[in-house]
Amino acid sequence: MLDVLIKNANIIDGTGKPAYKGSIGISGGKLVMADGSEEATAVIDASGKYVSPGWIDAHSHGDLILGSEDAHLFKTTQGVTTELTGQCGLSMAPVMPENLAAVQNMLSMGTTGFPDDMKNWSSFARFLEYADQQKLTANAKMYIGHSSLRIAVMGMANRPATDAELDRMKGILREAMEDGAAGFSTGLIYTPSCYAEEKEIIELAKVIAPFNGIYASHMRNESDKIVEAVEETINVGRQAGVLVDISHHKMLGKPNWGKQKQTLALMHKARDEGIPVICDQYPYTCNMTTLNACMPPWYFANGFHAMTDQLKDKDFRAKLKAEMEDPATPYDNYYLNAGGWGGVYVYSASKTPEAEGHFITEYADSIGKDPWEAFFDMCVANNCETGGVYSSMCDEDVCEIIRDPYCIVGSDGLTRSWKEKGHPRASGTFPHVITYFVKEKKILTLEEAVNKMTGRTAEYLRIKNKGLIKEGYDADLVIFDYDKLQDTATYSNSNSITEGIDSVYVNGVLVYKDKQFTGAAPGKMLRHNA
Repeated sequence: MLDVLIKNANIIDGTGKPAYKGSIGISGGKLVMADGSEEATAVIDASGKYVSPGWIDAHSHGDLILGSEDAHLFKTTQGVTTELTGQCGLSMAPVMPENLAAVQNMLSMGTTGFPDDMKNWSSFARFLEYADQQKLTANAKMYIGHSSLRIAVMGMANRPATDAELDRMKGILREAMEDGAAGFSTGLIYTPSCYAEEKEIIELAKVIAPFNGIYASHMRNESDKIVEAVEETINVGRQAGVLVDISHHKMLGKPNWGKQKQTLALMHKARDEGIPVICDQYPYTCNMTTLNACMPPWYFANGFHAMTDQLKDKDFRAKLKAEMEDPATPYDNYYLNAGGWGGVYVYSASKTPEAEGHFITEYADSIGKDPWEAFFDMCVANNCETGGVYSSMCDEDVCEIIRDPYCIVGSDGLTRSWKEKGHPRASGTFPHVITYFVKEKKILTLEEAVNKMTGRTAEYLRIKNKGLIKEGYDADLVIFDYDKLQDTATYSNSNSITEGIDSVYVNGVLVYKDKQFTGAAPGKMLRHNA
């Protein structure tokens, strides 16, 4: 007898092939290809609905809120059943006690608090002991973040690693790979990852090669120097012999729109050479991170508090403004990418809540200040702990990237708290792929969109036994009503429940139905190569 029988469903199997009418069984957490006549403990009539493999978030920061109610809300309500965490060089492990404050300062962009046990996570194995005890409504795999690794060994030092430091980082990373880490990620616009030279990244990437690990990179630049950044990222794959995932691939700033023709051509050329390169993307034309990303990263070497003190000085403000207005200043300038303060939207500024929900020019007008002074004053008042959304991309580029056969879907959602404002991608990416690319733009079929969120992602990112509706595969499923499916998250109301998702199963267990959690938490921490 089956545990569950789902009958009369429109089945999208995750391969990209056309949907078909049929039945699916679940037994012992695994899928059974049923004919509808089987006996089952629970029988579900899915007439008029679609069933697909559970959606896989190729780019998640979920390790920062692992097991929390916020994690369940952000992921499960939009149909995500597996997430790849530890992205952009930011991971919750490894941690060395002497540098705990520094790593928590860095990670605070993605969480409002840290477990007491964190001080003990000097190894990935020790972190997994904690993670395995958390109540997960989605499965998770985790990269080791370069910034976290670097802070563990050398704090926030703004210099190349010494040979001894590099050897220590390699040892910690190797041990993590042995214990099941998915690979290694960088965030090369953030401190301290940005302090590393290319050769340091290559040497660390070589460590993950024997484990079939993946190198995921938020590159050094996604605007004026994006072509060079893609070349560097591909070269890491070439020199280290690893699969490369270009994180949240996009063209920032109007002068750079259209450059995806060059970057995608570089990806295809690399693949022709035998270098496995892919990219992931979120389906929006605005990017999001801290408001600190407007400013050159080297000013944050000593943390938010030190930068806050500097911003109180009017001469420093004048110097910083001049650097930010100069396109020649060597950093990925989010202020210029957004076309100035009129394109920078404040989503989080807890000490000055009147700024939230406004573009900086609007906020400045409302308080009778120059936009620069309003921005600097807001940063000081909030100890530089602020979040921004940047209007930096265009539809045409986003659409061309998602159509590429080597592009998959990742949210990149910063999910500090469901109660805080953020970017709609955090709670709406996966339904938005369907409503935006399939229903509105009509550039993907429903089956192609689901493939980029399931089977293709599992294949590219080496997630075993997931991503397909296939005999013996893990029973991760989403049942949804295509006509009613609608992401409701917006820039002004960023955290909102998706309409049209009927049920979500993880490892054969129902975790979410009719906008209600069942209380079950069958998600698992997945080990790479296990």
